[in-house]
Amino acid sequence: MIIEKKLRKYIPQDLAITWDSLEPHFTELQQREINNVGELEQWLKDRSELEAALEEDFAWRYIKMSCDTANEELVKSFQYFATDIEPKISPISNRLNEKFTASVYVDELDKEKFFVYSRAIKKALELYREENIELFTELQVKQQKYQGITGAMSVEINGQEYTLEQASIFVKDLNRDIRENAWKTIQQRRLVDKDDLNILFDELIQLRNQVALNAGFENYRDYMFQALGRFDYTPQDCYDFAEAIEQEIVPILKEQAEKRREALNLESLKPWDMEVSISGKAALKPFNNGDELINKSIECFNAIDIKLGEKLSIMKANNLFDVESRKGKAPGGYNYPLAETGAPFIFMNSANSLRDLTTMVHEGGHAIHTFLTANLELNDFKHCPSEVAELASMSMELISMDKWDVYFDDPAELNRAKKEQLADVLKTLPWVAVIDQFQHWIYTNPDHTAADREETFKQIYNRFGAGFADWTDLDQEFGNVWQKQLHLFEVPFYYIEYAIAQLGAIAVWKNYKESPEKALDQYLAALSLGYTKPMNEIYETAGIKFDFTAEYIKELASFVKEELEKLG
Repeated sequence: MIIEKKLRKYIPQDLAITWDSLEPHFTELQQREINNVGELEQWLKDRSELEAALEEDFAWRYIKMSCDTANEELVKSFQYFATDIEPKISPISNRLNEKFTASVYVDELDKEKFFVYSRAIKKALELYREENIELFTELQVKQQKYQGITGAMSVEINGQEYTLEQASIFVKDLNRDIRENAWKTIQQRRLVDKDDLNILFDELIQLRNQVALNAGFENYRDYMFQALGRFDYTPQDCYDFAEAIEQEIVPILKEQAEKRREALNLESLKPWDMEVSISGKAALKPFNNGDELINKSIECFNAIDIKLGEKLSIMKANNLFDVESRKGKAPGGYNYPLAETGAPFIFMNSANSLRDLTTMVHEGGHAIHTFLTANLELNDFKHCPSEVAELASMSMELISMDKWDVYFDDPAELNRAKKEQLADVLKTLPWVAVIDQFQHWIYTNPDHTAADREETFKQIYNRFGAGFADWTDLDQEFGNVWQKQLHLFEVPFYYIEYAIAQLGAIAVWKNYKESPEKALDQYLAALSLGYTKPMNEIYETAGIKFDFTAEYIKELASFVKEELEKLG
C-alpha cells in the first residue's frame, strides 16, 4: 500500500518551502477576520495544515542528513531551513498565538477538547523572547555538529573497518581478550574527539544559558522545565526520583552484578565484562541483516495484533526504514513522524544484536503511536510530551516479548533473550538517573570547566553503581562515558522521561500478563488520545498510574525481579 498524503484544503498541494512562498499564508492567517467560534476553529485547522507541511519538510531534511552526515548538500539543506526559514516563522507564530488568545471566541471553544492546546499556547507566549530567535538558530546548527563528529567515527578490528555500533558486537564475545581489545579500541576512538566534543558542548551550554537568562530564568534547567511543558512534576521530584532509584533499584543490580562476576569466574568485573552472556554461549543473534529485522518485526507485530503488523508493512512498502549501521551515518535511533503523510520514518544503526531487536520494537511502538494519532484534528494534538511518547515505545518492548519466538527458533535462546531484556529494563533506571542528575548540575552550574564536568559525572555515575564495573586504571575512559549520550548534545533535558515511562511500561506489561486483550486495548486507547488530555489522564486511560514514588518503584521492581526468577 503506497501512502498518499492527505489533500490540503488551505495551502497549495505543490507549495514550495521557501520564505517567499510561505509568507503570504502566514500573513493571511494573521490578518484574517474571525467572526464566530466556527471561524476560529477553521483558522486553527488552516494554521495546523501549514505547520504540518513545514514539519514534514523539516523532517525529511533531518532524516536525509542523519542518513548521510558526510553529504554536504544534505547538511546545507537542513541548515537552510534552520537559518532561513525557522527564524522568520518564530515571530509570526508568536503573533498568531497572541491572535488566538486575544479572540473573544476562545471561551466558546470546547474547553475539554482545547484545554491542553490552550495551556501550551499560553506557555509559549510566556517564554517567547525575540532575542532568542537568533540563539535558537545557532543552537540548531551547532547541535547537528555532534552527528557529523560521531557519524565519522570508525575503528579497525582484525584488519576490518567497523562503525562503533558494529564494533560493539565484539564486546559481547566469550573470549575476554577479544572483548577487552574491542572495548578499549572503541574508547580510544572516542577519546580522539573528546576535546572537540567538549568545546562544542561548552558552546551549547553558553547559548542555552543565555536563552534562559533572556527569558527571565535563573538557569536553563528551570527554563526547560517550562519549555517542555512539565506541568506534572518539578526538579525536586527528579531529585527524589533519583534517590528512590538509588535505594530500590541499585541494590538489585548490584546483586545481579555479583552473580555475573561469579558466573564469569572473575576477581572483578571490568567494563568489557558487562555485555557478555553469562550463559557461556555466544551473543544472541535474532536476525542476520536489516531486511530480516524488518520482516521479523512485522511478523512479531502481526502476532500481537494484525492491525499493528499492517502499520509496519505499510512503512516497508513506502521505504520508511533505514536500519543498518554504516560509516557516515549519524549514531542512535529514532522514529520521526511525518506530519502530513501520517506515517513515520524509523532510523537506527543495527549490528544484528539483541539490542537492535529491542530498538526496533521500541521505535515500532513510537511508529504505532504516530499512526494512531495521524487523524487527530490539529497537528498540535499529535505533539505528545515525552513521558507519553516513551510510554508507547517502552511498553511495546515488553508487550512484544511473548512473540519473540519469531526471532528465536530455540526456546532456550528465547528464554535468554527475555532475561537479558528484563535485566536491561532495570538497568535503564539508574543510567537515566545519572544523565538526568548530570544535566541538573550542568545547567545550574553553567560556568563550570570541562574538568569540573568530568569529575562531577564520575561522582554521579559512582552513586548509581558506575555500571557495576571496576574502572581502576581507566580514568580517562570513565570520565568520558557521558559523551556517548546523544541527548546531552541534541535534545537537552530529554531523558528523565525514559525512567518515568519505563515504570509506566512495566505497569502496562503487568496488566498485559494478567489480561492481554484488555491491557492492549487500554494501551492503544491511551496512544490514540495524542496530547488532547493531561498526562495523568493518558496514563489512567492506559490502565496505569502516573507515579514515580519510591513505593511504586519498589512494587514494580519486585514484579520484574519475580518475572526474571521465573525465567530461571
